[in-house]
Amino acid sequence: MAKMESFMFMAALISLGIATVFYSWHFIRIRKLAKVISGGSAEAQVEGIWQPGKFATIMAINGLIFLTLSMLFRTIVTGHGPFTNMFEFSQAFTWGIVGSLLYFQHRYRFKAMGTIVVPVAFLMLLYAYTLPTRALPLVPALQQSLLLTIHVAVAIIAYGTSVAGFGAAGFFLLQRRRRIAWLPSPRVLDDLGYRSVIIGFPFMTLTIVLGALWANIAWGRYWGWDPKETASLVTWLIYGGYLHARMVAGWRGSRSAALLLLGFIAVLFTFFGNYFLGGLHSYK
Repeated sequence: MAKMESFMFMAALISLGIATVFYSWHFIRIRKLAKVISGGSAEAQVEGIWQPGKFATIMAINGLIFLTLSMLFRTIVTGHGPFTNMFEFSQAFTWGIVGSLLYFQHRYRFKAMGTIVVPVAFLMLLYAYTLPTRALPLVPALQQSLLLTIHVAVAIIAYGTSVAGFGAAGFFLLQRRRRIAWLPSPRVLDDLGYRSVIIGFPFMTLTIVLGALWANIAWGRYWGWDPKETASLVTWLIYGGYLHARMVAGWRGSRSAALLLLGFIAVLFTFFGNYFLGGLHSYK
């Protein structure tokens, strides 16, 4: 089983690496094709010529499948879910990123979105490759496995959708500045970013609630202003502020996109915070 886990991990890493190349190829092809095609149909027509975007999507799906199997085999070997160290956290985060991309790509028919999102997933999994993979006995704080598994599972969805929002915000700012014909309209990109938060924010809220319940069981208090707890709260406030500004103050466009970029930075800070914040969440 351990060998199968390692094999599936490498297959996922290679698949996402190939997907990164072909999403980039797709992006370059539609840019070139847009110069000779009138209107915004370049992305659809380039698929009819060689279909690099379709191949990129297939490789992303393969990466998700291989990564799922790797995590499943590791769960069988270790007897617990992927939540005990940064290697497992990084695998889970990558799974959420790729799953979110495929969902939004299918919903909005926007393959070029993978040009931004898939490299993030590939780099996250490449980072995991550099980490120790040896499974260690669970520390006492991690032995409430069911509650903690759910806590990590909802965090995967919450933080995975943040990368989709980051991709939408990046393309929105590019579209607003240059008015690129083959990109979706600013309205569509703005809606994509909003949908990513509508999906991710409830899961982010549940992540904090379940984390507090777990903290009470493990450490005897619901909230202790541990550095990573504080970072997760700040991240939640940024996305909550995004929704408030959009629904109450009517924020749209560049200001909303800037908040999505800030939220993504906060997610990364929260994820990697155990390296420099210390505290009770400093699992390596």
